[in-house]
Amino acid sequence: MDTLRIDGQVVLVTGAGSGIGLAVARACAAEGATVHLADVSDTVHEAAGTLTGNGSGTGTATGTVVPHVCDVREPDAVRALVDGIVAASGRLDIAFLNAGVNGAPSLLQPGGAIDELSFAEWRRIMDVNLDGLFHCLQHCARVMKEQRSGSIVVTASTAGLRAEPRVSYPYVASKSAVVGLVRQAALELARFGVRVNALAPGPVVTNIGGTGPRPAAAVAAWENSVPMRRWGRPDDLAGLALLLASDASSWMTGGVHVVDGGASALTQVPSDTLPAPDATTL
Repeated sequence: MDTLRIDGQVVLVTGAGSGIGLAVARACAAEGATVHLADVSDTVHEAAGTLTGNGSGTGTATGTVVPHVCDVREPDAVRALVDGIVAASGRLDIAFLNAGVNGAPSLLQPGGAIDELSFAEWRRIMDVNLDGLFHCLQHCARVMKEQRSGSIVVTASTAGLRAEPRVSYPYVASKSAVVGLVRQAALELARFGVRVNALAPGPVVTNIGGTGPRPAAAVAAWENSVPMRRWGRPDDLAGLALLLASDASSWMTGGVHVVDGGASALTQVPSDTLPAPDATTL
């Protein structure tokens, strides 16, 4: 379908150095889009190289790939990033706002209880997942409103749609706020021809919780919570991201689209997955 094509479009992907962001950037570049990869680490240059093949001919990109180092926590840096893209490419058609962090202890881990979690840890995650998204959304919307066109796709989480004891308080809170922010922005931007949607992944194998090996018990517990009995892969999100970016979804905005192997179809969290209470409190 021609409406699924994004060749010639100008795309920004944040959190593009690895994981879901890199998978989406790869898919967009393979479709012939001009893709601007942004990440807080200068390893984004290496990520861009994997798409182009560094001149070796092994890359999958048919469009232009441009890496940028940008800390989404800094509003001036985000403004400079977006304005630089427009100056170089003439416009901004698609923004995939994916930058996010976790790494704080869950309810099932020491230090993860509400009265144990440090404010510094709370603030670290909120600074990226919520404030960073706000900065990106604000400046992308500024450009797209003037263009009277554009598609913004945000990475939320199934942890923003229901309580999840396997992740941290600030991650659940930030992703819940992301869902609200997406829906609110969709209301405003619809009359400007700008669409705003979210992906809500379940457990996906990325570096968001750190680069080290995961405990085998935790891996198994997550797998057991997914009817398809496997973790998601970053590429599992790329197809839906392309759909939401393209004109094939031209009447879709304000949606939060779950990609979780069926996990959210399980409507109850079994009590045995919760932290065990002290017997004296029963």
